[in-house]
Amino acid sequence: MKITETSLKGCFIIQPRLFRDERGLFFESYQQKKFESAIGKEVQFVQDNISVSKKGVLRGLHLQTGLHAQAKLVQVAHGEVLDVVVDLRPESPTFGQHFKQILSSENRTSIFIPKGMAHGFLTLSEEATFIYKCDAFYNLASESGIIYNDEDLKIDWECPIASPIISPKDKLLPTFKEFFK
Repeated sequence: MKITETSLKGCFIIQPRLFRDERGLFFESYQQKKFESAIGKEVQFVQDNISVSKKGVLRGLHLQTGLHAQAKLVQVAHGEVLDVVVDLRPESPTFGQHFKQILSSENRTSIFIPKGMAHGFLTLSEEATFIYKCDAFYNLASESGIIYNDEDLKIDWECPIASPIISPKDKLLPTFKEFFK
């Protein structure tokens, strides 16, 4: 397992070692001791979530705030997505910056997203099954986010269709500037 910090402070890419043979494939998608040693802190995951999305669905940019803020470990079990993380921690040296990575059932890559970062993804394959672990339980009152097409963040979603499929709720998310008012 190779764990590397991204351009965002505290956000890590996890690339498992794949063992292939005539039967198929085996890999560790998560190993607590290796993971915690690499990121330099303990993380207690308490909830697993799965979403299934069709091509062109854009989910995000989401986060939970305050006492219910969540760190996440995200991966794709089936299909392919463009995963995007935005650092919303004002004290961070990478505040306001974003990171993009293709996650797929082919590359088996995961991303650890620390508390205080917004997260979203765009489904590139016909369908994608997205799995993520959270270190805090979901809390509706703490739900927040940033609009996916914020002018200040300038995220290129590399969308393969004319316009992404976005939930009504996600279309109403605040801009980066509005989030910090």
